[in-house]
Amino acid sequence: MTEPGLRERKKRRMYETLSEVAIRLFLEKGFDAVSVAEIAAAAEVSKPTLFRYFPAKEDLVLYRIADHEDEAARVVVESGEAPLVALRRHFLDGLERGDPVTGLSDHPQVLAFHRLLYGTPSLVARAHGHIERQEAALAVVLGGDLDARLAAGQIIAVRRILAMENWRRIAEGEAVEDVRRDAVVAAERAFGVLADGLPWLR
Repeated sequence: MTEPGLRERKKRRMYETLSEVAIRLFLEKGFDAVSVAEIAAAAEVSKPTLFRYFPAKEDLVLYRIADHEDEAARVVVESGEAPLVALRRHFLDGLERGDPVTGLSDHPQVLAFHRLLYGTPSLVARAHGHIERQEAALAVVLGGDLDARLAAGQIIAVRRILAMENWRRIAEGEAVEDVRRDAVVAAERAFGVLADGLPWLR
């Protein structure tokens, strides 16, 4: 794969810097208490520059999870296995690793980020676009027709709901290892239901 050029690397660093500065301020003061002007000043850029990278304030937060938008699609393409086999294995591996995407992480920064994301109505609303892009990317690799779109919607919903349940329990103070045992059982059951309803993907 071709390495990104200097211009692309600089652009990527700017995205990362702006997002990191914004999230730090949001965690310190609350999303609604921080202005775009304050973020721009802290990042030492102008407001127009910030808006060139992030058209909406919410996008500064969602950038952190943007690289997961095509994750399910990549898993299917790269595995060589049946789609549900590959996605089930990937999710279970994530539970084993404590991947934050599965909700099974008690790292303070991860918990704080999730509280910010799920506790801010405008971020929750904006995140629907993130979910739709996940579904669209997965639907393409599953065939792109109506059946593929219906299947992708179900798969992405299952992954999201499983992760949300794990995050909720850990945020309420349960130990990761206690949650992990139930999370594995729940994931196995959920992917089993998907396999029963989507036999052409198993």
